[in-house]
Amino acid sequence: MVTLPPVERIGPFGAVRVQRAIKLLPVGAISITVRVPFSVEHVEDFVVFHDLQFNNGQLHDEVRKLAEDVVAELIQYYVRPNQKLAEEEAYTAFCIASPLLARDGARISAEHWLQSHRRQVAALLTQEEDMERLSKQESDESTARYLSYYEDDLVVVDWDAALLIDEPRDFDETLYIMELANLQLAELEVYDRRLDTVLERSYRDLGEQRLRSRTDILREMREIRIDMARFNDEMSNITKFFGDWHLARIYEKLSLRFHLGDWHRTIHGKLKTLNDLYQLLEQDQTNRWMIILEATIVLLFIVDLVVLVISIT
Repeated sequence: MVTLPPVERIGPFGAVRVQRAIKLLPVGAISITVRVPFSVEHVEDFVVFHDLQFNNGQLHDEVRKLAEDVVAELIQYYVRPNQKLAEEEAYTAFCIASPLLARDGARISAEHWLQSHRRQVAALLTQEEDMERLSKQESDESTARYLSYYEDDLVVVDWDAALLIDEPRDFDETLYIMELANLQLAELEVYDRRLDTVLERSYRDLGEQRLRSRTDILREMREIRIDMARFNDEMSNITKFFGDWHLARIYEKLSLRFHLGDWHRTIHGKLKTLNDLYQLLEQDQTNRWMIILEATIVLLFIVDLVVLVISIT
């Protein structure tokens, strides 16, 4: 992990100090975290932080350029790198310091606050500038997956954004869980695309007009199976550290929202198809060698007979 020096930018509400951190993960991914402080009067006011615009450009472009610089600097150390940097899985977390206070200074339960501001929170998470346009169904669905442990904390997770209300010292643990879930989603998408490419090539290679030798095809299939087995173990090991059951519940909510289980089932199905193709091709190659071996034995037998006949005559 590398923490870069903070930079000053001019955002929608004035000057901000942008903090950036880069993580290189052993599963072959780059995670870039950008933290931007904000102070607004109403929840719906920081919808603009979804696609944050600075006076000198967009945050998305700045992060993309940073990722490309990291890839270029470390290219010589990569093993089977992607030819093109894929689109990022951006996830925005809006963190609000607790406790929430009413105008008279009284503390407000975070869960009760959510119930009375559900439409505003839904507009924030769905990046809808006009919250009145949202239906009640969409408001309820976008804010359905939430958790609260104490009266003062709350986590609401959605597809590409989350709202976190807690004490600032406890932000990092929850944000780390979100980062891991987002990492898993990005990795699953990459490997799903890679399996699609391998399967498409395998179908073509197993057809009548093969462009590669069977040895090359078997070697590639074997490599992808080993790679995917290692990937599956690493992805599973990521979540074994959970010692706090509340953090585990947050991860479960994120997993459901991201449909990680569906992604895993899809990839396992494609792996099974690839394994069946591998077995089919391996059996076919074995049968070819058996035919060659049998033909060789018959040929040797014929040669032996010819030599025997010649020696008798």
